[in-house]
Amino acid sequence: MIEGGVKSGLSKENASELAIQTLLGTTRLLETGMPPEKLREMVTSPGGTTAAGLKVFEEKGLKDIVLSATGAAAKRAEELGRKE
Repeated sequence: MIEGGVKSGLSKENASELAIQTLLGTTRLLETGMPPEKLREMVTSPGGTTAAGLKVFEEKGLKDIVLSATGAAAKRAEELGRKE
């Protein structure tokens, strides 16, 4: 997120602050018990910025990347747990 902000013309300081505040705000809302799907629905206006970003995530296969990464991390954790 920070690198994307910088590539879009923000200073690194501003991009960092915006990324941090975005994640903090998301965390606070999820801590209330709001389901992630509801939060995404709330912040995604048809044709808006979030919708544009989500479209790119889908086109680039982010879901598969995240699933592969978490699977690899879980497998490695299991391997490390057996090396006692």
